[in-house]
Amino acid sequence: MIKLFKITQIALFLFAFSFMSKAQNPLLIPDTLSGNNITMNLQNGTYQFYSGVNTSTMGVNGAILGPTLLLTKGQQINITVNNNIADTTTIHWHGMHVSAANDGGPHTFIVPGGSWHPAFKVRDKAGTYWYHPHLHRKTNEHVSKGIAGFVLVRDSEEATLNLPRKYGVDDFPVVIQTKTFTSNKQIVVPSNSDSIIMANATIDAYLNIPAQVIRLRLLNGSSQRVFRLGLSGNTSFSMIASDGGLLAAPISLTRLQLAPGERAEILIDLNNMQGQSIYLKSFASELANGIYGATYPGTMTSMVLNGYNPNPLNGSDFNILKLVVQAQNSNPVTSIPSSLVTLNPIPPANSNITRNVTFSPAQMGINQLNGHFLINGTSFDMNVINYTIPLNNVEIWSLKNNSAIAHPFHIHDVQFYILDRNGVAPPPEEQGRKDVVLVKSQETVRFITVFEDFADDSIPYMYHCHMLTHEDQGMMGQFAVSSTVGINTASGQINILNVYPNPSTGSVDIKSDGNVEIQHVDIYTTDGRLIRSKGYKNNAILQHIDNLPKGVLFIRITTNIGIQTEKLVVY
Repeated sequence: MIKLFKITQIALFLFAFSFMSKAQNPLLIPDTLSGNNITMNLQNGTYQFYSGVNTSTMGVNGAILGPTLLLTKGQQINITVNNNIADTTTIHWHGMHVSAANDGGPHTFIVPGGSWHPAFKVRDKAGTYWYHPHLHRKTNEHVSKGIAGFVLVRDSEEATLNLPRKYGVDDFPVVIQTKTFTSNKQIVVPSNSDSIIMANATIDAYLNIPAQVIRLRLLNGSSQRVFRLGLSGNTSFSMIASDGGLLAAPISLTRLQLAPGERAEILIDLNNMQGQSIYLKSFASELANGIYGATYPGTMTSMVLNGYNPNPLNGSDFNILKLVVQAQNSNPVTSIPSSLVTLNPIPPANSNITRNVTFSPAQMGINQLNGHFLINGTSFDMNVINYTIPLNNVEIWSLKNNSAIAHPFHIHDVQFYILDRNGVAPPPEEQGRKDVVLVKSQETVRFITVFEDFADDSIPYMYHCHMLTHEDQGMMGQFAVSSTVGINTASGQINILNVYPNPSTGSVDIKSDGNVEIQHVDIYTTDGRLIRSKGYKNNAILQHIDNLPKGVLFIRITTNIGIQTEKLVVY
């Protein structure tokens, strides 16, 4: 009997060991591309998230995800993107400061079988950026099925710091995503039932790492889920970079919240930990209700999001990546620097204008989470430029969330500095350069930025919620940066509205014949400074404007058929 018991114990141990071995999979480390000429092939494929089962996927130069682009500030690069996925798409360089024509928004689409040839000088600071499709109503599908990749930028400032930077050796890219699968393991898009967690397209991932200081470049590449990241045992780590690059100094943390689209670089000191393991986790039990990933997705527990519950990830702590500590490498980094780079936040007094941006549900009430969401009361329209921004304008954007769920707001073209949350200065981890900020329900977040270097009157940049379901449903707007504000050269220019009197003592009327609908009016000084901006929900045909300052002004009127610009003298 004792012998039989021992045999049974051994059998159970071997079964458990076999199960654990199958449950742990080596983390996929994407290949790299570098040089001045880069080719990216968007393609369909299959990938085995589950052993022996082929899942239909999309990828770049492979079946899933894409290669990491290694770039250097000041480098001129020429990229060829070949679209072989049998669907129209785009590629957007998320967080990178490039011209509108190179940005890869929904206006710069690539048809099936076609190619796109962006070319630009890398102007970004050293940091972690990424690329992904951005076609309106298709972004979620193309990203969820696998098209996404890192962009790592190096510069001379970062090169002077004693940081881990050997790719795949002590410097690791980690994109965190959640997905929904059918019973036969095919990806479901869209879905609120994302119960499978993965890192770098790997379920139950582990990574062998050296017993020294390592660098993780973290990206929340999920469609909707917010992660509250930390290490098992509440082990501390040092955050050294946010979306737009390095911070002024490392910040010691035990928790770091990342919303979709956000990035962060962290250092983990693993000296004297050889032979041990540690987990990168999400402590979702600590998320407040009203954040996708918390126990309840709305601020009221009675609010329901279809498919959201039950889900073992919502409101629960879970592992993302197992870090297995092995022997040190040669020439290891064994300490964390005390300072990093000099940041230059923009003083609020330098701002030319404050733009008020409001998020709201399309339908109020208890079921609002199952509808779509609006920005300033409207859904995205490819034919409407929501803002025309003078080149070099310094602006404060005030984001107010009147919905019951938090929205990660992303703006193209620029990096910004968060000024405050409900009037309170942001925590240290949010005081670096950013391009995504999570705005919680009933919260107002203000940031400041400058629109420099690039102007294009015809191709706009985007701003939108980075919950890809919300973005595809129209929670997005667009802006054009113009160096010719007040000059009658923009495409779609019309001359049929009546602006009178001119000259004026400070009041004017703008009137159409009834067939032209006034949608937006911007007023600029002769040096391109925007002094007044207003949109019209009811498509006004008559608008009265008063209290205009004295001097020469330009009035730019956006209508349903084009734009009219008028020079106005106020005395």
